[in-house]
Amino acid sequence: MFNMSDLLGAFMQSNMTQSTNQRMKNALSAGGKAPDSLLTELFGSSSGGLDDALSKVIGGGGGIGSILGNVLEDAGRAVGGNRNLAVGGIGALAGALLGGGRRSFGSALGGGVMALLGAMAFSALKESGQQDVEVPLGLQEAKTPAEQESLEREAALILQAMINAAKADGQVDQAEVDRITGRLGEMGIDKDSQEFLIAEMRKPMDTDALVNAAAGRPGLAAQLYAASLLAIEVDTAAERDYLNRFGARLGLKPETVSALENTVGMQNS
Repeated sequence: MFNMSDLLGAFMQSNMTQSTNQRMKNALSAGGKAPDSLLTELFGSSSGGLDDALSKVIGGGGGIGSILGNVLEDAGRAVGGNRNLAVGGIGALAGALLGGGRRSFGSALGGGVMALLGAMAFSALKESGQQDVEVPLGLQEAKTPAEQESLEREAALILQAMINAAKADGQVDQAEVDRITGRLGEMGIDKDSQEFLIAEMRKPMDTDALVNAAAGRPGLAAQLYAASLLAIEVDTAAERDYLNRFGARLGLKPETVSALENTVGMQNS
């Protein structure tokens, strides 16, 4: 069976738009410097590159640690220290977004996106007054096979949320399927994985399954909404209407929705 986190990363790279790229950069630099200048400062210096950047994450001495404000610090305390957070995934994603190349971009996306979505959800829920916010699995380092299996299940739901959002203004047409699978083939993704994604793209929209999976789990609900923001342009009335209804059905507070949309640099409408 294929690794869902890797498949999530492959799908995102194959379906990447300019808005997706920019929104992830905005999320990494929320409340901080311009994404490109900050990422260049973080990964483009000759003082240590990625290893140095990750030490900044863990130590809170600037870089991504300051970009995400107190989010990583709060999450680290909740799980027994920053060593238990998936900071490496966030760092690798940031490096890939800076321009690490097509191959390294694909390898960084899966775990990095899971960690970023987890940080976004954790921050948005706390900002909107949610009490006793749990640290999402994607933001934690999986320590046991059971935790890894749970993370894979969440990655599958996040992938399904992205594909579902892509159908908001109509079914994904054959030309789009061919474009995405062509890119997957160029990336070396195996046939079984490609066929799985094709089947998911051809299925009718199924919002009920996502809503049911997130019932009573505000952290997962926030991640599914945030993932949807990365999957589509949100430049049509149908897409905006889908997001409005999806957020409401997930039980997210308007304040949580606004926090997530502000994090990725979207104007609420």
